[in-house]
Amino acid sequence: MPSSKPLMTSSSGPTPASVESALRTLETESGGINALAAALRGPLGESFAKAVDLIRNAKGRVIVTGLGKSGHMARKIAATLASTGTPAFFVHTAEAAHGDLGMITTDDVIMALSWSGEQPEMKTLVNYSARFAIPMIAVTSNAASSLGQAADIVIELPKAREACPHNLAPTTSTMMQVAIGDAIAIALLEGRGFTALEFAHFHPGGKLGAMLKYVRDYMRTGAEIPVKPLGTKMSDAIMEMSAKGLGCVCIVNDANAAVGIITDGDLRRHMRPDLLTVSVDDIMTKQPKTVPPSMLATEMIEVLNTRKITTLVVTEADEVVGIVHLHDLLRAGVA
Repeated sequence: MPSSKPLMTSSSGPTPASVESALRTLETESGGINALAAALRGPLGESFAKAVDLIRNAKGRVIVTGLGKSGHMARKIAATLASTGTPAFFVHTAEAAHGDLGMITTDDVIMALSWSGEQPEMKTLVNYSARFAIPMIAVTSNAASSLGQAADIVIELPKAREACPHNLAPTTSTMMQVAIGDAIAIALLEGRGFTALEFAHFHPGGKLGAMLKYVRDYMRTGAEIPVKPLGTKMSDAIMEMSAKGLGCVCIVNDANAAVGIITDGDLRRHMRPDLLTVSVDDIMTKQPKTVPPSMLATEMIEVLNTRKITTLVVTEADEVVGIVHLHDLLRAGVA
């Protein structure tokens, strides 16, 4: 039943009923996640560890299956596993009996999701698993159910109240299903030592794909690099800054190593009558932050954010080979 507590109030007036409802939903679902965490610290932990070991040692893939809302969660879990280095795909429980059993091999592991563990449609998969000795992991709230008794490993989720006021619509239960799926995927990822570089292989598109490219993919090179040698007059350096349009100029020594950088901010800080005639040596910020072309874009953005700068000089074997500006990253959809 909906809470009888009075509406929360704020400086702008009473909290809308819809927000109160949302808060109750989140509180109820977080209670389910807390119960799941507590169970993992107890007996559930052993079953969880066995399931992770079974999947890690499997020669084939993880076949994640479910029906209804559990099916939607199963599809998401399969996608998360696959994207984090554990080959997996979703098989609809009802479609399995109409030819999709052919997708499952004896090298695979079946992960079957069913809150009650008593869905009649699951029987086909259970029989197929037993016939060909394909190990099955049951994710259910009832270890004594038909599915639980047939499975090799049971991950028994603690029973928790649904967020639905009638305790009917799958809400808390599906949240717990997807949470345990995420936990399995991350445990496998960490156990395998799955790196960001490997992650990039599976995410070449979208913002994730852009962030998992390298500095070399975004840096400006050759004649596009605003660069001047030590001893250059500031008038020439400012012309270089204006011509290249990046609001900065890299200062290099005879070995083409970056020894300084001058930005628009430096010009404002050093504004004086003789600015155009002095040497860049007197104005530049020494020892500019440099990054290698092999650095991931995600790491590069972290450097920019941490140091609160907009430009990075790219060097290889101490020589300047490129320059990266925040505006280029914004245009590429990375930052």
